[in-house]
Amino acid sequence: MTPTHPLSLVIEPISSAEDAQAFRELNEEWISRLFTLEEADRAQLNNPGARIVGPGGTVLIARLGVERVGCVALVPTGNGVFELSKMAVRPALRGHGAGRQLILAAIDAATGLGARSLFLGSSTKLPNAVHLYESVGFTHVPADRIGPMPYARADVFMELPL
Repeated sequence: MTPTHPLSLVIEPISSAEDAQAFRELNEEWISRLFTLEEADRAQLNNPGARIVGPGGTVLIARLGVERVGCVALVPTGNGVFELSKMAVRPALRGHGAGRQLILAAIDAATGLGARSLFLGSSTKLPNAVHLYESVGFTHVPADRIGPMPYARADVFMELPL
């Protein structure tokens, strides 16, 4: 679905406890609805400062006005490689371009962090997300190419050289 009027999102790095709460809640919504919240999820969602930002990554928060409506994380794994992780958009805004804006902002942020490539693990239960990743240049790779994924739900593996 192509929006007739693109959403005017402001996408900025996480900067407050309210941002961290939105990051957790946005992700818990879709993960709990479709899958099972796993220990690796809890570790990142409960402390994005220590688990993502501290080691050199970032969490981007998308706002529509004052409402936090989406998020995405870039988790450093070493040697200029980052995992694109924990991307979520408020259910009412899905299909209106928010995810595309978030992923493009994440790619720009990754470049700014010195990333040479991104990878992700997704699921065949999320065909719209997989299509979005493909549309911005991610390609499918074997699971062993990106290393062990801590999520049982991951059955689609992709990477994007930068």
